Amino acid sequence: MALRINDTVPDFTAETDHGTISFHDFIGDSWTILFSHPKDFTPVCTTEFGAVARLKDEWDKRGTKVIGVSVDGVEDHKKWKTDIEKVAGTGAGFPIIADDGLEVSKAFDMLPAEAYLPDGRTPNDSATVRAVFIIGPDKKLKLSMTYPMNVGRNFAEVLRALDGLQTAAREGVATPADWQVGQDVVIPTAVSDADAKEKFGDFTTVLPYLRMTKLKG
Repeated sequence: MALRINDTVPDFTAETDHGTISFHDFIGDSWTILFSHPKDFTPVCTTEFGAVARLKDEWDKRGTKVIGVSVDGVEDHKKWKTDIEKVAGTGAGFPIIADDGLEVSKAFDMLPAEAYLPDGRTPNDSATVRAVFIIGPDKKLKLSMTYPMNVGRNFAEVLRALDGLQTAAREGVATPADWQVGQDVVIPTAVSDADAKEKFGDFTTVLPYLRMTKLKG
């Protein structure tokens, strides 16, 4: 079943290198990012998890939990963490879900229901397990991105998107192309000019349907 924006994400119980989790309990009242990987000990994925580890302070600043999922078992994850931390130059304190049975990959629509892992498999057998899911405190999917195996994920963009989602949710606005924190935001078309003036103060009308304003504070 396809997973779309604003759908409630699947709940599941799974083993991780930190122990057993129930996913909705893990999310709690936090923003959460789930990063998926087709196999442990793969070069691009190792650099990506290293990047996630180095951004710990940024995730914490945004009240966001991060968790990985990879199509291998817990013991492999524990061994892989050593390599990840070597690449990162810091500890990797986030859990990694063991999805060697493909339950999570299928639940999040990264693999078809009939998928299986053949003997002697390679990362190509689960190549589509290369997604980023940003999930709100309401347990609903807010954003997803899927990357091929030969292009590393851009974590500056993941942070920018997270900032945009959190700002939109908190302030009742939208963010324009290439937006960064502190820049002008878009006033939704459903808000009248009078209400926009009361809520945001001054704003600029670029087009009848495009009004820009700077957030207070």
